[in-house]
Amino acid sequence: MCATTHPSADCVGRHRLTRLLPATLLLMSEWLPLEVLERLLQSVDVLEPLPPEEVRTLASAAALRRLGVGETMPVSPQTHAQRTVLLLEGGARVYEDGPPERTLTASVAEAGTMVGVTGLAAHPRGMIVEALAPSLLSLVGREAFEGLVVRYPEVGLRLLRILAERIVVLEGRLADLAHKQVPARLAGTILRLAEGEGIVARDGSRMIPTRYTHRQLASMIGANREAVTRAMRALRERGAIEVRGRRIHVVDQEALRREAEEG
Repeated sequence: MCATTHPSADCVGRHRLTRLLPATLLLMSEWLPLEVLERLLQSVDVLEPLPPEEVRTLASAAALRRLGVGETMPVSPQTHAQRTVLLLEGGARVYEDGPPERTLTASVAEAGTMVGVTGLAAHPRGMIVEALAPSLLSLVGREAFEGLVVRYPEVGLRLLRILAERIVVLEGRLADLAHKQVPARLAGTILRLAEGEGIVARDGSRMIPTRYTHRQLASMIGANREAVTRAMRALRERGAIEVRGRRIHVVDQEALRREAEEG
């Protein structure tokens, strides 16, 4: 469910959107400059091969949604079948609706990529997108996106590579669920987060800028919050990580890697 009762949307150019997602968006008077939107779209991994005129056409018809930290955007299967979701700014996690203690995170995305991929399937699943940082998303019509793939094969090749990489990650997570205990699964997830979004701090540690809660981490590894709290304590005691200001710092990457591989 949305974290606010008054979610907002941006409009670009003369294209106003009145029904982007059922009962979840309202219009607002803030306008995003077209040249800024073009730059953001051009930075999306799958759209990088497009010529400027195609990016401009895409931007002029863009449907946008802003999310604050912790706000969510439900995407129904019907909407997912009609639109491809792009994360232009910020960071987000994708999960399916359910009881908080049994939620499973499907993926975590950073700016400049697609959010969710089942929208390309004939019968996609619904999803909920939760902002981990102030985020801007664009929803592109499926026909428009597929037209780009047909006209520019490099877009299709990039899409295949992205899907292949995500399948590899999902296969690894499934194997971890089957064969590893919670501390090892958590260590592996922290490693992936540090490699994907980590920033090298002054002391040489690798800081994960997003303040992940124990419940969010639990949803990524198929565990409960209490088990993650115990595993975090164990990783700190072994000198692999530290938590400063609610941010995880990887202080001994090799120790963390050993924890991930031995579980």
